[in-house]
Amino acid sequence: MVIIRPISSFLVLTVFHCIKLVAPSASENQFAFEGFAGANLSLDGAAAVTPSGLLKLTNDKHIKGHAFSATFVFAIVSEHAELSDHGLAFLVAPSKNLSATTGAQHLGLMNISDNGKASNHVFAVELDTVLSPELHDIDSNHVGIDVNSLQFIQSHTAGYYDDSTGAFMNLTLISRKAMQVWVDYNGQAMVLNVTLAPLGVSKPKKPLLPTGLDLSRVVEDIAYIGFSSATGLSIAYHYVLGWSFSLNGAAPALNPSKLPVLPKLEQRHHRSEILVVVLPIATAALVIGLLLVGFMIVKRWFRHAELREDWEVEFGPQRFSYKDLFDATQGFGSKRLLGIGGFGIVYRGVLSVSNSNSEIVVKRVSHDSRQGVKEFIAEVVNMGRLRHKNLVQLLGYCRRKGELLLVYEYMSNGSLDKHLHDKNNPVLDWNLRFHIIKGIASGLLYLHEEWEQVVVHRNIKANNVLLNNEMNGCLGDFGLARLYDHGTNPRTTHIVGTMGYLSP
Repeated sequence: MVIIRPISSFLVLTVFHCIKLVAPSASENQFAFEGFAGANLSLDGAAAVTPSGLLKLTNDKHIKGHAFSATFVFAIVSEHAELSDHGLAFLVAPSKNLSATTGAQHLGLMNISDNGKASNHVFAVELDTVLSPELHDIDSNHVGIDVNSLQFIQSHTAGYYDDSTGAFMNLTLISRKAMQVWVDYNGQAMVLNVTLAPLGVSKPKKPLLPTGLDLSRVVEDIAYIGFSSATGLSIAYHYVLGWSFSLNGAAPALNPSKLPVLPKLEQRHHRSEILVVVLPIATAALVIGLLLVGFMIVKRWFRHAELREDWEVEFGPQRFSYKDLFDATQGFGSKRLLGIGGFGIVYRGVLSVSNSNSEIVVKRVSHDSRQGVKEFIAEVVNMGRLRHKNLVQLLGYCRRKGELLLVYEYMSNGSLDKHLHDKNNPVLDWNLRFHIIKGIASGLLYLHEEWEQVVVHRNIKANNVLLNNEMNGCLGDFGLARLYDHGTNPRTTHIVGTMGYLSP
């Protein structure tokens, strides 16, 4: 929508006053309009004059709107209290044909393809209510000065300076309240002043945007002045209540009492527009939320998935769920890491069983591929049947993907090698050392002669001897152990063991 007025010899502008449309009243160099009923205006696009005399730049069909002026009173009436379109602009242009511009954005001034071209010969004061990062907007409520470009050369948050206190007073452009703009340009001094204030407040002495600017190469000899506005996703109405202009002189003052009255919004339509905007967003958010929840459930299921085969039923009581072990070790986190041994990584955990907490150790190992999984687990479970105070108790196992998790009772005083070689620990006296050695010997006697089968450990060393809270030595890590029947003569053809001491 456009309202345009041609002005000849437009090289030196002393005063601009922006309201919504242009209408000649006294001479070719100045005019004033307090309302636009019966005005001789050039309208473009969807611009229209309402029966009450308002110049309406935008309508409810989202069509771009245009209008031109020099000292004006305007109002932006948005159907949503905190949402608006792209505002409006007072401009000077070489042509009144702006119908080719984008109606959904950029204030209806120009297309992106023409942005920044010196051949545009467009000067505008923008009253912008949308934050456009690509145009480096400072916020979504500002006044800016544009020259041949959609990107301002100077801008300021909307407001005015109080004459009595000098304090800056913020204004909200989409407040649905009428405001007045003054645009004053001195061609000789090449100074442009843009001033904003609420309707009824005298023109502030201190302008909002004082700018040094040479318009002699921008504004052509014959130019059109007026207003431009655009629609977007939200519906807003841009009104010019009055406008006066003068060339080489101060623009005629506007009488607020003679200005038309702004219309009231229909509440029903307002609610329907809210639903139009909110419902699609809410629906999309709900769908995305459900997809995320589903994804997390599936991810959690795969993370805790275990391998189970029919033959494992007989070992059921000795099997733990992966989820229980995952929770007990806080996700196998680094804070729960005890160490890395020859057969796997060891974690400390707290397992909740029957309303009580039990400290455990979980070892993540990969079994020897030359040995069948079934036989390996059977051997592990058999080890779990060992019961002796000087053996670390194997509580059970869990199998997941390519790894096996073994669960042991927790030994609070750690391994013997730390007490022997760590200088930070106190030196073990000979009585305690002998007590530990006797305990290990008792455990070996049980393995070799007292249990139903012969168990050969094959990896006895200090870091495989663990100490409980009473400093009793307990033999652990049966990763290389072998089971034999009593009376057989087991033979091995190779040396076995892990890094550390090997028995001769």
